[in-house]
Amino acid sequence: MTENQTWVTEFILLGFPLGPKTQMLLFGLFSLFYAFTLLGNGAILGLICLDPRLHTPMYFFLSHLAVVDMSYASNNVPKMLANLVNKKKTISFVPCIMQTFLYMAFAHTECLLLVAMSYDRYVAICHPLHYAVIMSRRLCTILAAASWACGSLLALVHVVLILRLPFCGPHEVNHFFCEILSVLKLACADTRLNQ
Repeated sequence: MTENQTWVTEFILLGFPLGPKTQMLLFGLFSLFYAFTLLGNGAILGLICLDPRLHTPMYFFLSHLAVVDMSYASNNVPKMLANLVNKKKTISFVPCIMQTFLYMAFAHTECLLLVAMSYDRYVAICHPLHYAVIMSRRLCTILAAASWACGSLLALVHVVLILRLPFCGPHEVNHFFCEILSVLKLACADTRLNQ
């Protein structure tokens, strides 16, 4: 490593700059919301799996949305909860980039799954007699797999573009997780290509 090159080893997540009592209140509140998110989406998954009447394309995509929602929450909330009770609010560089990748992958996947669900409704409304043939189990699986694959690929492109940037300024992320725009503000190079 040369002298004029700086490698970031960790970022400081500023999160919520509040007093200790307020942070404990937020910890309890967000813990409750996180538990409800996991329980609610878990119940949706369980009902869809257990009830054969719900084994339709719309509920197939809905089960994938439930998995995305649980993944979203599990990507960001545990670190945020840890930062609410700890004085040291740091995150290492690699976990920060991984958090950014997962956040964006889940966001892209969610959008693509919503597109697949809208296509399902289009076929159901505009071609009701051919619905069962068009929206086969095979097509639904292909649409879901393509949503996950394309969402991950799009996120990977963003992460590769972030990794080429040098970070030499303040290492304080003005957010409670490594959100892409907050991380890009810390780069000391031109970020127009990323944006």
